[in-house]
Amino acid sequence: MSNTLFNNQVLPHIQSIQTYQPGKPISECQREYQLSRITKLASNENPLGASQKAIQAIQGALADVGRYPDGACFVLKNALADFLKRDSNEITIGNGSNELLELVARVFAGDGDEIIFSEYAFPVYEISAQIVGATAVKVPAKNWGHDLTAMADAITDKTKIIYLANPNNPTGTLFTESEWKKFITRVPKTVIVVLDEAYFEYVREPDYANGIDYLDHYPNLLVSRTFSKAYGLASLRIGYLVGSEEIMGYINKIRAPFNVNHLAQVAATAALMDPLFVENTIHLNNKGMQELTDFFSDMGLSYIESQANFICVHIGSKALAVNQALLEQGVIVRPVSQQGDFSEYLRVSIGLKNENEHFIQALSGILCPKN
Repeated sequence: MSNTLFNNQVLPHIQSIQTYQPGKPISECQREYQLSRITKLASNENPLGASQKAIQAIQGALADVGRYPDGACFVLKNALADFLKRDSNEITIGNGSNELLELVARVFAGDGDEIIFSEYAFPVYEISAQIVGATAVKVPAKNWGHDLTAMADAITDKTKIIYLANPNNPTGTLFTESEWKKFITRVPKTVIVVLDEAYFEYVREPDYANGIDYLDHYPNLLVSRTFSKAYGLASLRIGYLVGSEEIMGYINKIRAPFNVNHLAQVAATAALMDPLFVENTIHLNNKGMQELTDFFSDMGLSYIESQANFICVHIGSKALAVNQALLEQGVIVRPVSQQGDFSEYLRVSIGLKNENEHFIQALSGILCPKN
């Protein structure tokens, strides 16, 4: 039984938060099941690792680990400004994009305010609302994705922030540019819209709304991106937020000093200079996505069409049991929900060819065992 000595001293809106559960790490699976071969397809990591340019930059910066990092991230911000064709004062760097998503809530919302997000969206949106004591307004999804019309309808005079993910995690769904244009014109200028584009590099749909293109027209728009996915720097925790210089100023007021470590800064700067690595990542992802969707179709398994580097496959009522069976064969995927229809799905990250094959062989054997 857990100790509840300080239960009455914790703020009620903090007590209500459900702790975010990350994917099972490889080391834990090895210890638990005594397996030598582990394939982790649970956390949407880049199966190619990181760019050699980024790794070399880290190696060259190791001698500086005894120094505090540049708290302003000057070099990286200027590299991003060149890359995005924006002013460096419109960019804030974070300890992963998660930190930045939460900072937006801390700046703009509090008790009595409302924060809107979609059903089946990234759990951090709801957690951010709970952290600041705001009311979390979860809008029912449409075809597993954002119902932008319903989300616009949900806006009230208490609405302070709307979180959108495009593509969405964990469903991989996408809303189109035409849908986006109809939505953003309905949002009051005083409501902050955070467009989370953590997976935008993987998008294949031509009718896609690139948030950066809309910043000059909508001062209430913020675009969040990350180096964790296509750039393969997940362990370094580094992301960035782009928006008006005014809003960045407010974010920086409460951003922790030295929130981004030096190795992350130099690695991200170098990663921007290696577009071929990102191209190879996208090519690998497209091939792997095709491998998995072909397999699902052959097996008669339905799936949610994904524009990201993962895909949700419908297993049915035995999804958790199948997940456990996969773990016992050294394949780590991700249950996405504990209840409702979504609990019948498993999310599978796209891996290397041999990793995808490990998953395919394991799932085939579980669903169609040989006598």
